[in-house]
Amino acid sequence: MQRSEFTPPRWLRSPHVQSVLSSSPLRALRARRRLHRLGATHDAVVLDVGNGVRLQGVHSVSPGADPRGLVVLLHGWEGSVDSNYMRLTAARLLDAGFAVFRLNFRDHGDSHHLNEGIFHSNRIDEIVDAVRAIAARWPTRPLFAAGYSLGGNFALRLALRARSHGLPLQRVLAVCPLLDPARTMDAMETGLPIYLRYFERKWRHSLARKRALFPQAHGFADDVLQLRMRALTEWMVLRHTDFATLDDYFEGYSVAGERLRALPIPADILMAADDPVIPVGEFARIVDFPNVQVELAAHGGHCGFIEGAMLDGYAERWVAQRLVAAS
Repeated sequence: MQRSEFTPPRWLRSPHVQSVLSSSPLRALRARRRLHRLGATHDAVVLDVGNGVRLQGVHSVSPGADPRGLVVLLHGWEGSVDSNYMRLTAARLLDAGFAVFRLNFRDHGDSHHLNEGIFHSNRIDEIVDAVRAIAARWPTRPLFAAGYSLGGNFALRLALRARSHGLPLQRVLAVCPLLDPARTMDAMETGLPIYLRYFERKWRHSLARKRALFPQAHGFADDVLQLRMRALTEWMVLRHTDFATLDDYFEGYSVAGERLRALPIPADILMAADDPVIPVGEFARIVDFPNVQVELAAHGGHCGFIEGAMLDGYAERWVAQRLVAAS
């Protein structure tokens, strides 16, 4: 396991300060300004990925540039293409000479209207199809993927399927990726309540929006929206997936244990030892896998890695630097 060079000043060493500052309004303003200053074009795209599924994203490229590659960026659960880390990472990549496609999972960002079915974390097939569609639309560029949190989990599952599903991915990167969903749920339930409450609030809002758009398909009562995270997840699993139990559902998108040993392409992982959402112990088990490289920082919180008062993030710089070195 590689020790990270990320060392924030003392006042930024709390994992909770790191995690909260990552999504702060000041950082959002910085993200919008940095992306705007580059002068890149940002085209909204709706991908028809088959079986009636449509996914939304944004393709960005610097005018007149011959990109050194195309990077598909995947956000975390209840994030979107406009999340701070997505915009800032896109800016870093554009500045480094890459084209970028920021992909929304279904029911994230402003995409609830595109599909009747509800998002869940085992919808990997449509993400595979989306990446295949992106590769077909821009076929001359080397293809990479990078994701944060749940997006990191999706990136690693894309890597596992790269050869068997005909994805021309050359490398994936994951920041604070979710490896074991069951253990992550346990950690959130026993940790500082702010994180569980944050995701519960965001998910309830998403489900209420889905119900308003498709009342004929989602006629659940308001009491469902008051369920706590574990109970709400089980409700969703039993009614909107083919899994028989919550444990089966968690196993369906887990990449813990020996799963990543079979990675056919390289994967770089950046993790913080003090992540309050993702248990760090799982990462010690994968450091010796052939195509896995783990960089562990002592601090950083969950997808934070804030470097100083300007709210720049080491993670965005890390993604760009790793891909420059690989391309």
